[in-house]
Amino acid sequence: MLSVSNLSKHFGDLSIFEDFNLELPAKGFTVLIGPSGCGKSTLFNVLTGVAVRGGGNVSWCGEAVEYLKDTSAYMQQKDLLLPWFSLMDNALLPAKIAGQDMAEAGKKAQSLFRQLGLEGFEAYLPGKISGGMRQRCALVRTLMFERELVFLDEPLSALDAITRRSLQSLLLMLQVEFGKSILMITHDIEEALVLADEILVLSGRPMRVLERFSLDGPKLRRIDDPQLIRIKEYVLNLLQEELVK
Repeated sequence: MLSVSNLSKHFGDLSIFEDFNLELPAKGFTVLIGPSGCGKSTLFNVLTGVAVRGGGNVSWCGEAVEYLKDTSAYMQQKDLLLPWFSLMDNALLPAKIAGQDMAEAGKKAQSLFRQLGLEGFEAYLPGKISGGMRQRCALVRTLMFERELVFLDEPLSALDAITRRSLQSLLLMLQVEFGKSILMITHDIEEALVLADEILVLSGRPMRVLERFSLDGPKLRRIDDPQLIRIKEYVLNLLQEELVK
């Protein structure tokens, strides 16, 4: 589905990543985890065309592409909701930008509000609701883009632990119910273990893949599973070694 080969990015003399490779299968859920500042968000910027890559190739569904801006939706750590717009108006922004039929878009958004627990809050402004509800609205907006590929850049990191756990099931809904192919960045190893089909552990700059872990079994997984505990400890040790370097 998504194939990245020999990708490179430099800022002057600083090498962010070189010869970076990545494969994301259709409807897969791949999670990237690595030290802060190693280049994970820069990778997303390069893939979406926000930043120009230094070299390498990107292909989508077997066809070479310059960037993935037009074939992906991007949900970031901050909800980026416009504070003067209602939740519904924020959710409908992708449809307005694309010139879609607003009556049909409104029906779809209303259905998503119902599925994601926001029904009754359509007219609320972002400043009047909780952080978890704002992220739910940001998720509705992401789905309104109707893109098969979804980039998630630490979408739950600003939330408390209880809220994060409740919203992890909604991220999983992207894959299971909506059939999205997901590439996510997180610093939370447990979050990666309960959600991912594959985890890529990344090095410091220049960023490279240190280890890959393929996971199976039903999700959301139980973090007290002995196998997951062993993987968590191993990943923590890998990341600590990178910090020492």
